[in-house]
Amino acid sequence: MKAHQAEVRVDLRAGRPARLIWRGQSYPVQAVLDEWRYGGRWWLGEQSRTCYLVQAGALTAELHQEDGEGGRWWLARLVD
Repeated sequence: MKAHQAEVRVDLRAGRPARLIWRGQSYPVQAVLDEWRYGGRWWLGEQSRTCYLVQAGALTAELHQEDGEGGRWWLARLVD
């Protein structure tokens, strides 16, 4: 996996990722392969978050959404 840490837009369906928009391209999510919670490194002030491993077109991507209202989404990693 290659780390990216890039902020992205994610459209949801039934509370789960349905489409990833990254670098001006739209990638429909065909499958959510895994979902987990990450507590964050509280001593560094990180927010807890929900993480997803998705298949979106040709991409296999790890997406994170910060907890809280308007929690931002970012692309954490891509499978090479």
